[in-house]
Amino acid sequence: MFEADVLIAALTVFVLAIFVGYEVITKVPPTLHTPLMSGSNAISGIVIVGALLVAGQADGLTGQILGAVAVGLAMINVVGGFMVTDRMLKMFRRSGDKK
Repeated sequence: MFEADVLIAALTVFVLAIFVGYEVITKVPPTLHTPLMSGSNAISGIVIVGALLVAGQADGLTGQILGAVAVGLAMINVVGGFMVTDRMLKMFRRSGDKK
């Protein structure tokens, strides 16, 4: 019974984090979205390390699968963030600059 209580508490925190994250991101003006995405890359890097630890220390197959999914989703976020940042920085280059 104790494990069910922990699972319900963890799912409650997860669902609340989804709602809070959605509300925070939708309130960000478009001019600040790209710098916010750049800053979130550092957080996603921390998520990758945590997901690798979870996947490596998981006892069962479910934990390993969830850890691998977390690593994959965080990697997509990091790569996408760097692509958006690179595109933003290219907008500020002079037309004659190559780098």
